[in-house]
Amino acid sequence: MISEKKLGPETMILCDTDIFIEAFKNNTSATDLLRRIGFPNIALSAITLMELYFGALNKRKLSKIKNRLQKLEVINLDKEITETTIHLIEKYAKSHGLCIPDALIAATAICSGMELLTFNLKDFKFIEGIRLYSKAGKRQTPRTQ
Repeated sequence: MISEKKLGPETMILCDTDIFIEAFKNNTSATDLLRRIGFPNIALSAITLMELYFGALNKRKLSKIKNRLQKLEVINLDKEITETTIHLIEKYAKSHGLCIPDALIAATAICSGMELLTFNLKDFKFIEGIRLYSKAGKRQTPRTQ
């Protein structure tokens, strides 16, 4: 049975855009994982919301995305997230190919104290201070660099 009890911010999970894309395609790995975590315990970055809205193929798909995400907590960008994003870009854009959307999502996870759930571990595993939640449900903390 899935618990619908909402966890505190330190135990909520921030989901990367790829998790929602896969869930919208009815990928059972993604949907089962989201159900196991529990929808009240899932948050997304404002950048993830923007990416999903931008990627909608038409107005009907956009409406469907908005409906499915309306009850999830959205973490908006603020000064701390912006400054952390800039630091991450300075540190990792050239050496590891970190792109702006991933830097914003990583900064959101770091600043909010949430673990990041992603299927694209390679895009984030090198970031110092980020806590990754693996799809197997085991928590991963990258080594400090």
